[in-house]
Amino acid sequence: MKTLLLSSSKQLALALLYGLLGIVVAVVVAGIWLLNNRPELSPWHTSMLKQEYHRNLPLTSFEQYLMLEDKLFDEMHLKIYQQTQNLIHQPLNRYVRGSYSDPAKWPQNWNRSFEWPNPQAEYALLLLHGMSDSPYSMSHLAKHFAPSAHVLGLRLPGHGTLPSSLVSLSWRDMASAVALATRHLQQALPDKPIYVMAFSTGAALALNHELEALVQHRPQAYQRMIFISPAIGLTPVAAAAKWQNELGLVLGLEKLNWNAIQTEYDPFKYNSFAVNAGDVVYQLAKRNQQLLAAIWTEQLTDLAPILTFQSVADNTVSTPDVLIKLYRALGRSDDELVLFDINRDDINMSLVVNDPMDALKPLISTVKYDLTLIQNRTLDAQVKRQVEAVHYSSKGDVTHEELGLFWPNGVYSLSHVALPFPKSDPLYGPSGGIPGFRVNIGSAATRGERGVLGVPAADILRQKWNPFYPYMVERMELFIASPEKD
Repeated sequence: MKTLLLSSSKQLALALLYGLLGIVVAVVVAGIWLLNNRPELSPWHTSMLKQEYHRNLPLTSFEQYLMLEDKLFDEMHLKIYQQTQNLIHQPLNRYVRGSYSDPAKWPQNWNRSFEWPNPQAEYALLLLHGMSDSPYSMSHLAKHFAPSAHVLGLRLPGHGTLPSSLVSLSWRDMASAVALATRHLQQALPDKPIYVMAFSTGAALALNHELEALVQHRPQAYQRMIFISPAIGLTPVAAAAKWQNELGLVLGLEKLNWNAIQTEYDPFKYNSFAVNAGDVVYQLAKRNQQLLAAIWTEQLTDLAPILTFQSVADNTVSTPDVLIKLYRALGRSDDELVLFDINRDDINMSLVVNDPMDALKPLISTVKYDLTLIQNRTLDAQVKRQVEAVHYSSKGDVTHEELGLFWPNGVYSLSHVALPFPKSDPLYGPSGGIPGFRVNIGSAATRGERGVLGVPAADILRQKWNPFYPYMVERMELFIASPEKD
């Protein structure tokens, strides 16, 4: 009887195991089919550019980096633009000359690195953009601070050209380019301080540059660091998704290299997004956390003061991680953080499912740094769209400041991508652009049935400009003008 029970149990276990394996195989096969049943890849998804910068190249100066960049764009012209010159039926394709999305229609091609020397410069300013982005995201800050700074806007490797470059991108190549640009500014202005303003992945790269120096007992390069939507923490899904790349290599299915395959209608940002790009940001953020854990608290005082601007609602990077893994980890009174809350009018709040502030309230109650929360004023029901700044000092004081700024009609929150752009931005602003000549993404409000267009409705509706940009720039000016650390 005992033997019979053991035999039955083994058979049942095997049956359950085979059944589970069958379900897993079915799910994997269905997933592969869905991932491969997407729009066909275009030449800008499959062509590889050989003239891109890699950290192992024998480049010793930023001038050589720019010369290589010239060769890179010449190569892209031959491989892409010469092949698409007859595609007049694609008026929103950035890779078709003369289209509404053609970068050449702009006075300056913001996909390229740029440097603006200034004989009267009080400081050097290094600008770093984000993943799948271009120097365009830092262009307004470049123009604003140019009268007092020697400005360098770096095009990070893999960017400004073809989204295919993201498939083989390495964060260490981007970090090497940041180091090259930093050394160039140190040599160009040896007696001036260097400030860095960095967006998203660019902020993680700037932080990494200084943390690596601390670990290696090298001098710090930056006297101030200003971060916008910094990539401090991401969901582990970014790393887990890399199985798509592995399966794609094994099965020969190139589409599995991509999280998104979209029409490239943005002249200065990739719309398609490679799986590897998400993993690159994840690995960079992970490296920074390892460095922070390895550095003594006393060493962290040598790190330059940091000012960060972050939206409470951010679907790209983790806002709680900015507070926990950066500001709480540093624990310094000379750091500053500005959070932009959501628009809490009655209509919006009746539709909010998960309030992003729920996870942040316990972190705001006691801070060792200066924190500012931009939120709705609630004293008068007639001015609920008006915002105020609530300042929580490292000493425990709480003060309120009227800003004279308002939430625009129809906007319920900022987004990860909105912060660097003012309302006047000609590409992402609500009323910019040149009708019939150049694309204006910010004013797009196409309506119809879902599933028809190749652009997700979520992308069209995502907030792309910052109504509180004037306040952000004012805070940057004050931060730069504040006394240096002893």
